[in-house]
Amino acid sequence: MRFLLTDEQREFGRSLDALLTAADTPAVLRAWAAGDHGPGRALWGRLADAGVFALAVPEAYGGVGPLPVAAAVACVELGRHAVPGPVAETLAAGVLLAGTGGPVAAEWLPGIASGAAMVSLTLEGYGPYAPDADAADAVFTVTGDELRLAPGPGEPSASVDPARRLFRPEPGGAPVAKGPAVRAAARAAGDTAAFATAALALGCGEELLRATVAYVKQRTQFGVPVGSFQAVKHRLADTLLGLEFARPLLYGAAVELASEVSRPGAGTGSAEGSPGAGAAVAAAKVTAGEAGYAAARTALQLHGAIGYTEELDLAWWLRRARPLRDAWGTPSACRARVLAG
Repeated sequence: MRFLLTDEQREFGRSLDALLTAADTPAVLRAWAAGDHGPGRALWGRLADAGVFALAVPEAYGGVGPLPVAAAVACVELGRHAVPGPVAETLAAGVLLAGTGGPVAAEWLPGIASGAAMVSLTLEGYGPYAPDADAADAVFTVTGDELRLAPGPGEPSASVDPARRLFRPEPGGAPVAKGPAVRAAARAAGDTAAFATAALALGCGEELLRATVAYVKQRTQFGVPVGSFQAVKHRLADTLLGLEFARPLLYGAAVELASEVSRPGAGTGSAEGSPGAGAAVAAAKVTAGEAGYAAARTALQLHGAIGYTEELDLAWWLRRARPLRDAWGTPSACRARVLAG
């Protein structure tokens, strides 16, 4: 089967690219890392107006989703432009709350769809840290079959990416939902977070490769561009192959997720997450994460000493690649899930 995006999906990606190119995301990233969330929240609102966060929210709550293929298109673009904020976590929260239902879904899902609510979360089995919890309007935690609203973001922890700060949410908080539906929704939300992070990693790798190709065409050694050296060409070709191999796995996982949510009774986000879809997501996550990290290593090597400088905008992408590789499923955990699936 040959999979191609529709004209509408490609145009959606191009429109997001134009929006983010005009937004000067390096300046937004620097402000976000310094604790000034204003520019990032303003950009978040423009992305919401474009329909990005509504993609994970059912129509009953003011969204247009779930639409995994369109979400993949969006997250690749957001990864290419290194948009700050808990993107994957907010999309996953849309799936989590829709599957949980009840008053908590009615309270938060319309705000997620409109961009008024930025949400972070932790899920059992994925580590204790909630990215960008200090900027989020809510931090949800799931333990067992209990969903809680954390009373605060908690203390920050060290992070490789200063524009992706990690927090261990404050313990406590009254349960806002409990029961088997929470456990099932958490599994689907974990798949969504891993899937969105895979798309972000792929976009990050694409930008790292693009910037590196442009740089080696300009940088000269022995009177010729270093990009003309065979070793450099081979390194760039290997990086491109890794990214291109990850792309069909990402969209294949999107098709699996779309098939799952289209089953009768699954449109409200109540699907648990089938083994097949989970394995497809894990395959996409490990492949895109490793490809994005390999692109970062290539970019750093071929940029030379300038790649270490804080003034180089590319440094924000370099520091983002490894956290995206490991977030919401480390490579070893994803490989184990693929084998189990």
